[in-house]
Amino acid sequence: MNRLLILSVACLLAVSATAQQALGMRPNVKSPVVNNDGSVTFNFYDPTAQEVSVTGDFEEIHWKTLPMTKQENGVWTVTTKTLNPELYSYSFSVDGQRIVDPANSYVNRDISTLSNFLIVTKSDSDKGHLYQVNDVPHGTLARVWYDSPTLGQQRRMTIYLPAAYDGKKRFPVMYLLHGHGGDETAWGDLGRTSQIMDNLIAEGKCVPMIVVMPNGNPTCNAAPGWWHEGLYTPDGNAFNERGAKASMEESFMDIVNFVDRHYKTIRKRSARAVTGLSMGGGHTFNIARLYPETFDYYGLQSAAARMNHHGDKLDSEMARLFASKPKLYWIAIGKEDFLFQMNSDLRRYLDAHKYPYEYYENDGGHIWRNWRIYLTLFAQKIFK
Repeated sequence: MNRLLILSVACLLAVSATAQQALGMRPNVKSPVVNNDGSVTFNFYDPTAQEVSVTGDFEEIHWKTLPMTKQENGVWTVTTKTLNPELYSYSFSVDGQRIVDPANSYVNRDISTLSNFLIVTKSDSDKGHLYQVNDVPHGTLARVWYDSPTLGQQRRMTIYLPAAYDGKKRFPVMYLLHGHGGDETAWGDLGRTSQIMDNLIAEGKCVPMIVVMPNGNPTCNAAPGWWHEGLYTPDGNAFNERGAKASMEESFMDIVNFVDRHYKTIRKRSARAVTGLSMGGGHTFNIARLYPETFDYYGLQSAAARMNHHGDKLDSEMARLFASKPKLYWIAIGKEDFLFQMNSDLRRYLDAHKYPYEYYENDGGHIWRNWRIYLTLFAQKIFK
């Protein structure tokens, strides 16, 4: 009996030692590694894989795929060219299967797609520095439920309060709207709103303000997984077949009224701005027409501004809007954006009627890289 026990223990120790030895032989993979020159090295361990690559927004316009090379220790690796300061998203492909980088804990969701991200920065004046968390006073980012009588729902939104918010002083409010497939988390997670606002305010480049990021889908109460419909797969069109009691724009004053009741806001037109990307830019276009004397600043970012949907009312509504003399009507879009022509048509309409507006055009398409830039620019133009 003792011999059997001794033999069993010896076998277990041998197996354990072998397992620990194998564990010790596994490379300590670090990925991504941002190099001193601004290039980035990606590493992935899988000695059995046949083909591995990384795909990321490393180009100004298009996503780029880089094949990775297998090393003798089973680590696949590749190093990019020198990258400009920026926030970059990426994922791996392993034998045709898209996966996130297991060595990188930082992941964002864009509709139903998960991607890792990294930040390249070279100085305290570049975009990478603006998008990262710096040693400055930090605002508060909160998920808030509010009642929408117009839609007959309890709904969720994200609210940024600047570091100076103390419940006594009143602040102006920027309403920041997401695009199709997004939700109340999009601008905070993908748009880096709190980091951008913290850094701009700390540098004295914009006025301290409250930023309200609502859910723009009137058939959904909140982001996927955060309301009673449970853990459904996001697809950008969830529950649209149900219809809604009203449109996002028609219900928008429910949001404004809630914010004015529950926060220390400056309750007048000169202290309210609304801006949004894509679908949210379309919402901004319509909110401007419906409530021409409620907001003084409008920002259309890659806007889905469909003028032909409004018939004969468009001319009278736009005339009323510009007769009220808003302080800013701002249009921003990338030259490769698929909505570029729609925005050009809007500009021609404004020019033909001699309505004043400001225009910003840059490279790139319908991408978060541009929308972070537009938020940065717009925030510095308002409430001055």
